[in-house]
Amino acid sequence: MIVKSLRIAALCAAALAFLIAVRAAVRRPSLTAPAASATAGATDAKAPVIRFVKDPEPAPALEAKDLLGNTVNKTNWGGKVVLVNFWATWCPPCREEIPELIELKKEYKGQLQIVGISEDDDPPEKVLKFAQKQGMDYPIVMATPELIESYGGVPALPTSFLIDTQGRVVTKHMGLYPIESYDQEIRALLGMPVEARVETFVDTGQLFLKNAANATELPGVSFKGLTPEQRKAALRRLNSENCTCNCNLTLSECRVNDGECPYSAKLAAQVVKEVVSGTKPPARTPALKGTSATAP
Repeated sequence: MIVKSLRIAALCAAALAFLIAVRAAVRRPSLTAPAASATAGATDAKAPVIRFVKDPEPAPALEAKDLLGNTVNKTNWGGKVVLVNFWATWCPPCREEIPELIELKKEYKGQLQIVGISEDDDPPEKVLKFAQKQGMDYPIVMATPELIESYGGVPALPTSFLIDTQGRVVTKHMGLYPIESYDQEIRALLGMPVEARVETFVDTGQLFLKNAANATELPGVSFKGLTPEQRKAALRRLNSENCTCNCNLTLSECRVNDGECPYSAKLAAQVVKEVVSGTKPPARTPALKGTSATAP
């Protein structure tokens, strides 16, 4: 848990530094400015690209009480675009984007639902006080391990899932994400003109880690020189053997979830080597909780 917290904090700090640098160089336009025609955006090769998952899956079940005691239920989201935002009061990038989320909600009143999922360890009363001070006028639910798990795990804050008007998760953003890009995605999901091209991708773990089994490439894993059969065998093992960093994920899932994990990097390379040589794999010993993330 200590290692995970440090990684989340580092990602938060890095995301905040990046956003500050970008905003120092680019002035943010008003969301109320009229958009260019969809035709112009679609034919311009240099236009920004919106990427939505192909064959999106239904959003995980969510029924809980928010900080005010009101029921939050996904069955009431019909017809709206929904942005599920995992955040925490102690996360600087999360605090940075709150005013922009409030602005998005105002801009798309009646068409956009924002739901905050607080990963704070503080009691709900303290989180509510913070939310009221910030003017957060959308429902906030306290995270539970089950809720985090249903969304495939949340390794960094903020992390947001965008859900279309049919209740399907179409994309996921980890860390700070430009409000202009959110604006374009929301407009596209509402059938409005956008200044971007819309492309689709197959989920190989980018949205839900369980779909890492669909991946033919993994971060930091080289399949160079393998025959098609060896590659298939290696991927089969990477999707069935667990990492030993105590993440409770398969090696494939860990590589997608945390490309910096030295455990899955070393073990994945070993799996590939064993497949090529035909060596029988040895038993893996999971790391103990609380151990530092150093190579085994």
